[in-house]
Amino acid sequence: MEKVSINPTINESWKEILIQKFQSEYFISLKKFLVEERKKNIIYPPSSRIFAAFNYTPFENVKVVIIGQDPYHGAGQANGLCFSVSDGISQPPSLQNIFKELNSDLGIPIPKTGNLEPWAKQGVLLLNATLTVRANQPGSHQKHGWEEFTDAAIRALSEKRKGLIFILWGKFAQAKEILIDKSKHHILQAPHPSPFSVHSGFFGCKHFSKTNELLKKEGLQAIDWRVE
Repeated sequence: MEKVSINPTINESWKEILIQKFQSEYFISLKKFLVEERKKNIIYPPSSRIFAAFNYTPFENVKVVIIGQDPYHGAGQANGLCFSVSDGISQPPSLQNIFKELNSDLGIPIPKTGNLEPWAKQGVLLLNATLTVRANQPGSHQKHGWEEFTDAAIRALSEKRKGLIFILWGKFAQAKEILIDKSKHHILQAPHPSPFSVHSGFFGCKHFSKTNELLKKEGLQAIDWRVE
């Protein structure tokens, strides 16, 4: 396979951890796929935001991991952080339900913005399993290599860190449990916050307060879950 120059805009701590993945054949193939995709289609999020989760939350700063599936596929929605949208963008239904549970759990008022950057800056890694998507076609970039890359990130956190809290909402995220050393880390599971499953146990899961209780037991500062 011909060599392709890859210099991802990603935090140095993550680049050091994942450098071999960037040089692997599957990642080279993934980059070629994305180059061809951009010639014919609109891709979300913008290139500068593909690795936003890693850039807002350096490897050594991670305290909590929330795993999503795909970026949002509507215009202007995806900003590189799972479940998050940029300021001025309407909150998708799953995010609305996350804020409802947050309000019920901790009494935090439901915000006007859906931008979760304040969480990421405090150590909440908001990681989608697939980091790009074709406009209006959910799942269109699955099984092209992103999953191998993000699985490697989860494994690295499991192996090299201790006492992290992994929040797994829905069956897709829960399938990642096999990547996590449960003897070293905490796992919180609940149904997905989508309207289809939110009443099956997401509402009332109290994952925000439980996360903060676990962080305190680990001797770490609790997350301020307010976003505005």
